[in-house]
Amino acid sequence: MTDQTETSSWRAALPTTSGLIEIDEALRLMRHSPALEPIGRIAEASNASFLCEIEDGLQVIYKPIRGELPLWDFPEGSLAARETAAFLVSEALGLGVVPPTILRDGPAGEGAVQLWIEHDGVQRAVDLVNASDDGLRRLALFDAIVNNGDRKGGHILPLHDGRILGVDHGVTFAVEPKLRTVLWAWRSKAFTDEELEIISRGVQGVTDDGTLRAQLSPILDGEEIDALESRLNVLAATGCFPEPSPDWPPLPWPLV
Repeated sequence: MTDQTETSSWRAALPTTSGLIEIDEALRLMRHSPALEPIGRIAEASNASFLCEIEDGLQVIYKPIRGELPLWDFPEGSLAARETAAFLVSEALGLGVVPPTILRDGPAGEGAVQLWIEHDGVQRAVDLVNASDDGLRRLALFDAIVNNGDRKGGHILPLHDGRILGVDHGVTFAVEPKLRTVLWAWRSKAFTDEELEIISRGVQGVTDDGTLRAQLSPILDGEEIDALESRLNVLAATGCFPEPSPDWPPLPWPLV
């Protein structure tokens, strides 16, 4: 089982190719660096994704909106905003499961820019999934909240200190139930007190005058934010992880 001690705070410094960096400092550099310098392309990504370097040798993944393939069930050109919204929700709820992600201009126009994280690799992630490691519960809760339609094993980043992050959140926040994930080990299990507190924080944040709703309003449709509020209220009322929907495939493909 993952040993995630209290000293491993959800907002502790993150490991990058240039060393540990605090989240706020990473966000500052990502927002204000004068340019993103492409140094490679992520060949296996379904949408255009570039590894870029910004100042101080920090590396990021840049996903330009113009490189997004159209999807039948999501508005065209909306995936970068959903990636950014996923980070905002993770931060606002105190989950700390998404690397710093922003919307900004780049060499191919506006897109999502996410901090590149050094992690223990895909095989370690698959091993944790197969073992139903409790360290993944936090990510499973996050996916239920944001309605993640594509939680593959390869989208899970185990860190050396025991934290587990998730990436590739372009197909989130749909109005219709679309939860599709490899993390079903906790279905119908009761939430812990900490998880209920996280959900309560989310409910408060997405009320009409809530801070989280205000943060999401420029990048998500009001209908999508209302659906987020509804999911949070349902989770609070049921007090347990959801079961797979009979109307939607429960597993992504491929699984990794």
